[in-house]
Amino acid sequence: MRPEKTDLRREAGQRTRDDLLTAAVELLAQRGQEGVTLREITQSAGANVAAVSYHFGSLNALCDVAIEHALERYLDAQIQELDALAGNATLSELAEAFARPMVSALVAGGRDLAVIRTVARVGIDPPEGWERLTVKFEQARRQAVRAMAANLPGVDEQELVFRVRCAAGMLNWLALAPIGAELGAEPAEQVERMLIPVVAGAFQGAR
Repeated sequence: MRPEKTDLRREAGQRTRDDLLTAAVELLAQRGQEGVTLREITQSAGANVAAVSYHFGSLNALCDVAIEHALERYLDAQIQELDALAGNATLSELAEAFARPMVSALVAGGRDLAVIRTVARVGIDPPEGWERLTVKFEQARRQAVRAMAANLPGVDEQELVFRVRCAAGMLNWLALAPIGAELGAEPAEQVERMLIPVVAGAFQGAR
């Protein structure tokens, strides 16, 4: 087989794989893993059942990969925002960076929101067996804790981590709750004005 034909087949296979992942993320966001069927995913992706077996092995494996990719995408966006914080960032600035991927997704809707909802269904901890993402979770928490510690010198690290986890859990809930849809109808500036003080309050804790 000529090299160009091999390349075309490889590209077509990659497109099919990507389409299956996209369809899986969107359907998972709507109904969760228990509510998604193989036929729905393949119909949405314009693929056949054999393609799922070829690229992933099974429906469960496809869903696992889709959730993992969604989770990684969210963590990458959050880490990028936290990386950009100045060394003397306030709790409000930290909250803004921490919540920005969620705010952007709520306002954008569509696939971005589907990704965030998929992440929210998983929760703030990586599912069992996904150790590859543990490093990114720890990196995001470590960055957040470092900024919090500079503002809250009397609070020990264990409590700071707890506050970060609570703030993350609150954002996950927001993605799935009706109030999240209400916020999605507002401009980004309004969403930030309403949400950032709440996240900053979770970081601040009791005075």
